Parts: sequence; C-alpha cells; structure tokens
Amino acid sequence: MDALKEAVLKIVKDTTLTHQQAMMTLADLAVSQEGISETTTEFDTLHRLGIICDMSEPKVPYAPRYTLPDYGKLLREGSRFLRLGPPQTLDEAIHLLQLFYLQVPSVTHMPVYLGNIDTLLDPFVTDNDATRMKIGRFLDFIEKAIPNSFCHANIGPEETVAGRMIIEIETRRQQAVPGITLLYDKDITPPKFAEACAMCALTCAKPSFANHAAYAKQHGNSPNGYGIASCYNALAIGGGAYTLSRIVLKRAADRASNVDQFLNEVIPRAVDTLTRFMDAKIKFLVEESHFFKSNFLVEEGFLAQENFTGMFGVVGLHEAVNILLEKEGIPGRYGVDKNANELGHTIMQTLERLVKKHENPYCQISDSHFVLHAQVGIDSDIGISPGARIAIGEELPLYTHLKHSGEFHPYFPSGTGDIFPFDSTYLRNPSSVLDIIQGGFASGMRYVSTYGRDSDVIRITGYLAKRSDMEALDRGEVVRQNNVIWALGEVHNGRVLERKVRR
Repeated sequence: MDALKEAVLKIVKDTTLTHQQAMMTLADLAVSQEGISETTTEFDTLHRLGIICDMSEPKVPYAPRYTLPDYGKLLREGSRFLRLGPPQTLDEAIHLLQLFYLQVPSVTHMPVYLGNIDTLLDPFVTDNDATRMKIGRFLDFIEKAIPNSFCHANIGPEETVAGRMIIEIETRRQQAVPGITLLYDKDITPPKFAEACAMCALTCAKPSFANHAAYAKQHGNSPNGYGIASCYNALAIGGGAYTLSRIVLKRAADRASNVDQFLNEVIPRAVDTLTRFMDAKIKFLVEESHFFKSNFLVEEGFLAQENFTGMFGVVGLHEAVNILLEKEGIPGRYGVDKNANELGHTIMQTLERLVKKHENPYCQISDSHFVLHAQVGIDSDIGISPGARIAIGEELPLYTHLKHSGEFHPYFPSGTGDIFPFDSTYLRNPSSVLDIIQGGFASGMRYVSTYGRDSDVIRITGYLAKRSDMEALDRGEVVRQNNVIWALGEVHNGRVLERKVRR
C-alpha cells in the first residue's frame, strides 16, 4: 500500500500532466497492481529478464487493446445507445462520428481507429469552402478531444472529394493528431492524388502508405475488410486485437550461448510462456469481463468477438542476429551480410512456425492462431530496434534497404513498417517519393512512412509527435498530446532524431 500511495502521489503532483492525462494514468494504475491476477513462475522469470513483455497492459483486462468499429454501419443505421439515427447531412455525419468516437475504448482509453474518414464523409460532401471549413473543424475536434496520435484514420485507395480536402487541410494544419494512412494501390489510386499525399507526408509525416493490394488479399476472409489502426496495425474492421504482448529478441539472444540454444531452447520456451499468458488474458476478457457481454458496440454489431485476434509482437531482430553471430565467432552484420540476413530469416521462420503451432479458440478471424506483429518498441527500450528494422545509424543505401525490408515485412500480418526521412529537396518532386514507395511495395514491403528533414511533425516509431512539443515538455511545460511523453523518451533512448536522411 505504501508503494501504491507513492505512485498515486507522484501522478497527482506531476505538473506536466493535464487533468485528462492524470485521470487516465490513475485509472491504469488501479488495474496494474501485482496480485490482482496470477502469472506463472516461468512468466515472472522471463518477464524479469526482459525476454517477454506484457506492454504494461492491465493485469485485469476489461476492454480489448485495439478496437476497429464498423463506422460504415454507424452511418447507415445510427446507434440505439446514442439515440441517434443515420445522418442526412455532413453536419449530422460529423456530429454522429464525434459522439461515437468518445465511446470507443482502447489501451489508450481513446479510439485508435477512426475509420476510412474520406469514404465515410464523401457521400455528404460538396466541393466548396463551407465544406472545407467543416472538415477542418472535424479534424480540429479530433486533435483537441482525442489528443493521442495512436488515434488513426484511413483514406483511399480511391480518390474522393473528401480525401482531397483532408490532404489539403492536413498539409496546412501541421498537427500530429490524427495519424493517417493512405491505403495505396497504384492501379486504383490516381497518381496526382498519391503525389499530393506524398507532399503532405513530407510536410507533416502523414499519411503513411499501406500496401493495399497485399493487405486486402491477406484479409480476404474478413467480412468488413481491414483497417490500419494505432501505429500501423492491420486488423479486421468490426474487430481488432484483444492484446499485444511481445518477445524481445535482443535480450533472448543475450541469454543464449549459441544459435542452436537460441533457436531450440530459449525461443521455444519464451513463445510457449508468452502464448499461454496471452491465452489466460483473452479467456478472462471474453468469459469474465463485461465487454463482450454488455458493451453497446458489441450489442449493436459495430464489433464482434469473432473478429478479434491476439498480436504476438517482436522487437530486436537486428541486435539478436549480431549478438548470435558474435557468440559463434562468425563475422557479419544484419542488413549487410548474407549470412546475417539468412540467420534473420531463420529466426523469423522459427517464430512463425511456433506461433502458428499454438491455437486459441477465440481468434477465429485468424484461423485460431495469434498473428505476428513488428512491434515498434517502447520508450524504455535502449539498444533494441523495432520489429525487424535495421537499427538507426546502420541504414543501408536506399534501394538495398527497401529490398531488405521487403524480405522481412511479409512475416508480420498484423503490422510492420519502415521510416525514411527525406531531404527538403524532395518537396520539389514528390513523384520521386512515390516511385520509391512503389519500388518498396514491389519488393514486398507492406508499409512505408516518411517525413521531411525540416518537418516539425515527425514519426517517432509508429506514432507522430511534434519536435516543438517535445522541446516544450523537456522544459517542464504541459503539452496536450499524450504521445509526447513517450516520444521524448525515444529521443533520449532511441536516437530517433538521428535517422539517415535520404537525399
């Protein structure tokens, strides 16, 4: 109780927190106390060693980590719970979405998926200044009422009047919230619209580009298709992810004597322990918590339990490969040398096989299996690269880097991505950025993010933050956006401001 009291007082006295940030942090504290739920001795051991990580999720889960409501159903039918019918005008559509967003839970207590906002709004849109003003106010509402850039909207793949307006407005607004992804398909998305999106990304780090053809094929069994939520999480619309837990490959490699022990003892032990932990968490959420029994999102069909899965996160492949080769006395660096990249593939294939071998009855949408996810890291990770990315400071020449990423992205059905900052000269030729993205997708990449060297809004790991906000927080000032707290940690620990700028 003394430790809990100290933690509460620390939050209450923190002058850098807004009221909302303090309130949510206190709520998280209540369900994160040790002893509320039980874990195995094996889990506690591997967790203490840092080999597995529960991502600081509640010890007693009471809502899924990520939810992707079917917003199309909302605009077609309205909501009984909110006592609002389907909208007839743009004002009514925006009003309904705004009220609905405030009811959508996630690990951040805020929605991580806002829907395909261009196609949702486009039926109500006319191309005039009054409409632009309304959509601008809608985006301002999101930024002020949901101050967290894990909050994510999609646009595309088709061009719409609403989509053009959103990109025009975002280019001017220069805000980190909401995050946006263009579902890009060169055979569907008009080049001029895609170039406008690339120009917007160079100025404010959004939209990112998702390989729509690959993801649409992958989610062909999802009745509502897929959406990109939070950082770059590809999940079923009308569902989402119960949980995201992760294995830290770098720390697992630190504990192994050699490659054989790593592949045949350390990794199987960690996967077995983590999947069992995830099983217990999901079982409690589905069978005992209130969410799937009484939440109106489920009762009205905006979410369905059978559309949820569990995300098995991976970080630190780069470091694990280099550590293991060094222990074997074999020269080679991940990304550079053939033998290192082959070991990277062996590790990922081992993980893929072990995770697919495990079955969970509540993951119907993913054939009763958990799905691999290239987790972007957390602010306390030091010397651990996100997912299968090449470490900052060791980036390859652009073509080689794209090809390498294209080989590893397909291992991660529930999300992966790479980040490429560009020199300001690319603002004069955004089509060249589009050519690079197309080349990456042709090589197998699933997701590409970029921003300009001089942009105030930058991509941290999978989310956005403003440099100016990070500087203000570093001075001890209050900032609205929650992510800035984590972003500053990534600046200090993750070298995110030292990425190779492509010229």
